[in-house]
Amino acid sequence: MKRQAIAIDGPSASGKSTIARLLADRLNMDYLDTGAMYRAITLFVLESGADPNNEKEVNALLDRVDITFQKGDIFVNGKNSSREIRTDAVTGAVSAVSSYQKVREKMVDQQRKIAGDQPAILDGRDIGTVVLPDALLKIFLTASPEVRAQRRVNDERSSSTMDYEAILQAIKRRDHFDSHRAISPLRPAEDAVYIDSSEMTIDQVLEKIQELWEERQCTM
Repeated sequence: MKRQAIAIDGPSASGKSTIARLLADRLNMDYLDTGAMYRAITLFVLESGADPNNEKEVNALLDRVDITFQKGDIFVNGKNSSREIRTDAVTGAVSAVSSYQKVREKMVDQQRKIAGDQPAILDGRDIGTVVLPDALLKIFLTASPEVRAQRRVNDERSSSTMDYEAILQAIKRRDHFDSHRAISPLRPAEDAVYIDSSEMTIDQVLEKIQELWEERQCTM
């Protein structure tokens, strides 16, 4: 039995979160930004003074961090951290933190609980392959590194101070890291629909996914 969910995976800055939020409004579905959850843990690690590249130090902090969502904002131990999770420091450390097995186990368990049995949209890097392999619709959303870098420059939510070239190189490094990590590497699910949004508008991407969702609904 397929879960009434849309799993949107893809590389950094591919527009997953924007598309997922807008799609959730269109389809009246719950939305969970899983990438923000990994950023939230990374923020907590940095603020705790631990080394994000030391797996043991990170694992020792997991029982002390509580992540919740309220009206689109993310809270770390009760503090609204929606802005802080978008800083360059968090961006530079999140790939390492999110690669650790115990971190991913904790997040996957929490993500499944939040998704529950309600129709939901989740975006991340391993939603269709690990978190919700039974999702009715799986999307792999991508774009060229150059387009994604420009989107990050234009992202009003971002607290980055890097210029375009620095962001472009950071995106390329993260693409390589995420796709080559041992735990839950970035890759499309076998039954995912691949969408390259490099030359598509947001509305065009939304229309495409909505059409796919309605087609899946009709086949149930």
